[in-house]
Amino acid sequence: MEIYVGNISFDAGEGDLQDAFEAFGAVSQLKLITDRETGRSRGFAFVTMDSAEEANAAIEGLNGTDLMGRDLTVREATPRAPRDGGGNRGGGGGGYRGRR
Repeated sequence: MEIYVGNISFDAGEGDLQDAFEAFGAVSQLKLITDRETGRSRGFAFVTMDSAEEANAAIEGLNGTDLMGRDLTVREATPRAPRDGGGNRGGGGGGYRGRR
Protein backbone atom coordinates (compact mmCIF):
# COMPACT_ATOMS: atom_id res chain seq x y z
CA MET A 1 0.00 0.00 0.00
CA GLU A 2 1.37 3.41 -0.97
CA ILE A 3 1.17 6.27 1.52
CA TYR A 4 1.47 10.00 0.90
CA VAL A 5 3.38 11.96 3.54
CA GLY A 6 3.17 15.75 3.44
CA ASN A 7 4.27 18.77 5.47
CA ILE A 8 7.70 17.21 6.04
CA SER A 9 10.37 19.41 7.56
CA PHE A 10 12.98 20.40 4.98
CA ASP A 11 15.57 19.22 7.51
CA ALA A 12 14.16 15.67 7.61
CA GLY A 13 15.87 12.99 5.56
CA GLU A 14 14.83 9.58 4.30
CA GLY A 15 16.31 7.98 7.42
CA ASP A 16 14.06 10.05 9.68
CA LEU A 17 10.97 8.95 7.74
CA GLN A 18 12.16 5.35 7.58
CA ASP A 19 12.52 5.26 11.37
CA ALA A 20 9.06 6.76 11.92
CA PHE A 21 7.30 4.31 9.60
CA GLU A 22 9.24 1.22 10.63
CA ALA A 23 7.74 1.62 14.10
CA PHE A 24 4.53 0.34 12.44
CA GLY A 25 5.97 -2.34 10.15
CA ALA A 26 8.23 -3.13 7.20
CA VAL A 27 8.85 -0.34 4.69
CA SER A 28 9.48 -1.73 1.21
CA GLN A 29 10.11 1.61 -0.50
CA LEU A 30 10.52 5.24 0.52
CA LYS A 31 10.91 8.16 -1.87
CA LEU A 32 11.50 11.66 -0.51
CA ILE A 33 10.64 14.02 -3.36
CA THR A 34 13.35 16.56 -4.14
CA ASP A 35 13.66 19.56 -6.41
CA ARG A 36 15.41 18.63 -9.68
CA GLU A 37 17.55 21.74 -9.79
CA THR A 38 18.57 22.18 -6.16
CA GLY A 39 18.25 18.63 -4.82
CA ARG A 40 16.46 20.08 -1.79
CA SER A 41 13.42 18.33 -0.30
CA ARG A 42 10.05 19.52 -1.58
CA GLY A 43 8.39 18.61 1.74
CA PHE A 44 6.58 15.43 0.76
CA ALA A 45 7.29 11.75 0.23
CA PHE A 46 5.76 8.43 -0.72
CA VAL A 47 6.15 5.36 1.46
CA THR A 48 5.22 1.84 0.39
CA MET A 49 4.41 -0.83 2.96
CA ASP A 50 3.63 -4.40 1.90
CA SER A 51 1.02 -4.98 4.58
CA ALA A 52 -2.22 -2.98 4.35
CA GLU A 53 -2.72 -3.47 8.10
CA GLU A 54 0.69 -2.00 8.90
CA ALA A 55 0.15 0.84 6.43
CA ASN A 56 -3.20 1.72 7.98
CA ALA A 57 -1.62 1.60 11.45
CA ALA A 58 1.11 3.99 10.25
CA ILE A 59 -1.48 6.36 8.77
CA GLU A 60 -3.48 6.36 12.00
CA GLY A 61 -0.40 6.61 14.19
CA LEU A 62 1.55 9.28 12.29
CA ASN A 63 -1.07 11.62 10.80
CA GLY A 64 -0.91 14.92 12.68
CA THR A 65 2.16 13.95 14.70
CA ASP A 66 5.23 16.15 14.99
CA LEU A 67 8.39 15.21 13.11
CA MET A 68 11.22 17.71 13.48
CA GLY A 69 8.90 20.62 14.24
CA ARG A 70 6.14 20.01 11.66
CA ASP A 71 2.86 18.10 11.93
CA LEU A 72 2.83 15.39 9.28
CA THR A 73 -0.04 14.84 6.87
CA VAL A 74 -0.25 11.08 6.30
CA ARG A 75 -2.87 9.40 4.11
CA GLU A 76 -3.30 6.72 1.50
CA ALA A 77 -1.78 7.90 -1.78
CA THR A 78 -4.20 8.47 -4.63
CA PRO A 79 -3.28 7.56 -8.20
CA ARG A 80 -1.78 10.39 -10.20
CA ALA A 81 -3.94 11.74 -13.00
CA PRO A 82 -2.55 10.74 -16.40
CA ARG A 83 -0.85 13.41 -18.44
CA ASP A 84 -2.06 13.75 -22.00
CA GLY A 85 1.42 14.30 -23.37
CA GLY A 86 0.76 17.06 -25.87
CA GLY A 87 -0.97 19.48 -23.60
CA ASN A 88 -3.89 21.58 -24.70
CA ARG A 89 -2.58 25.09 -24.89
CA GLY A 90 -5.85 26.57 -26.05
CA GLY A 91 -5.88 29.69 -28.12
CA GLY A 92 -7.17 28.43 -31.40
CA GLY A 93 -7.70 29.91 -34.82
CA GLY A 94 -5.91 33.01 -35.83
CA GLY A 95 -5.82 32.75 -39.57
CA TYR A 96 -5.98 35.59 -42.09
CA ARG A 97 -8.23 38.59 -41.57
CA GLY A 98 -8.71 40.86 -44.49
CA ARG A 99 -8.38 44.57 -43.92
CA ARG A 100 -11.28 46.89 -44.64
